[in-house]
Amino acid sequence: MTGLSVGIDVGGTFTDLVSVAENGAVESRKLLTTTTDQSDGVLESLHTLGAPPAGIARLVHGTTVATNMLLERKGARVMLCATAGASDLLELRRQERASLYDLTRHHPAPLVPPSMTVAIEERMTPYAVEKPLGTAAIASAVTAVRAAAPDVIAIALLHSYRDESHERALASGLRAAGIEADIVCSADALPEIREYERTTTTVAEAYLRPGVARYLARLGERLHEKGYPALSVMTSSGGMRGANAGAKSAAALALSGPAGGVAGAAYVARLAGLPNALTIDIGGTSADAGLVLDGEPLTESGGEIAGVPIALPRVLVETVSAGGGSIGWIDDGGALRVGPRSAGATPGPAAFNRGGIDATVTDAQMVLGTLTARAIGVVALDAEAAHKAVGRLAAALGVAPERTARAMVQAADAAMARALRRVSVERGIDPRRCALVAFGGGGPLHACALADHLGISTVLVPPFAGVLSALGLAIAPERRDALASVMRRAHALTPADTRELDAVLSARARGDVPASGATQRWLRARYVGQGHELEIPFAPGEEGASLIGRFAAEHEKRMGFTLEQDVEVVGARIAVSGAAREAVLAAPHFADVTRRGPAVIPLSDATMFVADGWTARALPIGGYLMERTS
Repeated sequence: MTGLSVGIDVGGTFTDLVSVAENGAVESRKLLTTTTDQSDGVLESLHTLGAPPAGIARLVHGTTVATNMLLERKGARVMLCATAGASDLLELRRQERASLYDLTRHHPAPLVPPSMTVAIEERMTPYAVEKPLGTAAIASAVTAVRAAAPDVIAIALLHSYRDESHERALASGLRAAGIEADIVCSADALPEIREYERTTTTVAEAYLRPGVARYLARLGERLHEKGYPALSVMTSSGGMRGANAGAKSAAALALSGPAGGVAGAAYVARLAGLPNALTIDIGGTSADAGLVLDGEPLTESGGEIAGVPIALPRVLVETVSAGGGSIGWIDDGGALRVGPRSAGATPGPAAFNRGGIDATVTDAQMVLGTLTARAIGVVALDAEAAHKAVGRLAAALGVAPERTARAMVQAADAAMARALRRVSVERGIDPRRCALVAFGGGGPLHACALADHLGISTVLVPPFAGVLSALGLAIAPERRDALASVMRRAHALTPADTRELDAVLSARARGDVPASGATQRWLRARYVGQGHELEIPFAPGEEGASLIGRFAAEHEKRMGFTLEQDVEVVGARIAVSGAAREAVLAAPHFADVTRRGPAVIPLSDATMFVADGWTARALPIGGYLMERTS
């Protein structure tokens, strides 16, 4: 691939661009996000890069469009076709409480209300057709769909992971009747067991697809008009794909931007010789915690995003509403709270001097002196405005501004530390054995405090810390994922079975990814009777005995025990990746300089604070390695 590889990450406050040349040279830009239309910020950032469109070989975009649609509930009108007797799944959920101790809290409303759900008279069991799908059932569905006139139809019938014929027949019947709305079948969205997660994922795909498709099409057209190459997008699993393919897998873009950040953090951690690391990406609106093991981002089979379970492969990310723009406020009990409301890009923190008057974490950092008045990207920080904003909040609390500022920062730190514990301790990982990779505009400011919270003694502040997510996008390989249901006892799997499984999944995943790309394979397995699975790698031609041994070792490592019980393989996953672009990270005029805390070190796109008891050593690759000395 000749020409520049460009990554553009659109966050809630800033739009970051990084370009990587053929020789690995890196350039970056940082602009305020255009909240009314993210595509404006994408084009503006490309304009500031100054490179001719013909000199750009690849454009990879990390977008929050899908996430914002889920948060704001501004997706498409979806009608759900579900098996009669199982049409209330979205309402019933998993029967867990929204909050264990707060009985007034409720789950977010489902994306599809009961009035937009139609019960289909049919039923599959895992082994046979119990009630055939007849013409009357299809006709009834056609009548209901015509009356509701939805934007998209989601079809999620029982046990379609095993037999998709009823879903296909219903979709064909709707088409034959002249229904023009897009149709999403669960056999395509998530061909795996667990009807609730399969249904919610299918509904999420239907809900997001029109809006994501419109955004990507509009941005693609604007780029094409100016001569730029076809757009690609980052997926939640940590790889990129073309915008056309991304528009047809909208639910897989729900963690588009954060996945790029963890991928970039894994890359710089490998360069620094740190194979195991926790990552924290602190932006203006939120903070994203992730985990890197053996040099690779940890992926999982799904999770909730804005209260919506999406059971698709994704880089492990735990997001909290704590960032530089998080607003400090006083609750009804007179206590100081921070977030979740954010000042965003408009008007932004008071220190941005763009009309913001509320005290934010960024303003608090300026009052404490850990952030100094200077220009970062296109923003010139105003210390006087920050002091006034924090002063007003302090007066309402009846305490000194410095105490208010310190409490605000500590509250944000506590929220971020909880997110880091959730991605590590709750998965059996001791954070004290990991380094902390701190990036984003606020990561280097909070790094030492977060490390102290978790007992971590090594912190990596990478080069291009403020735009590392965009760097992760620029170097990301193409990637395709494929899933399949297995539902067999491990001891019954023969070498021929695992070869066949690999062949089927490889055919689904390969697509247009170059044949020279890497292939990763996993099985999801559990002890018979368990309600959760663990992922273990597998190779084509493996037999059940070796899989059982590998599962037992992983169960012992994660759970601390094993059982005398048969092992059941629930599903399989494969990821096929192309080649990644390598970036050359080197500090110009490198000098092995060590600074002792407390010290404030301005970076090109962020500010780093070295706390008391810590030292910071400049690295040949750029950035700093901070270590606790006391």
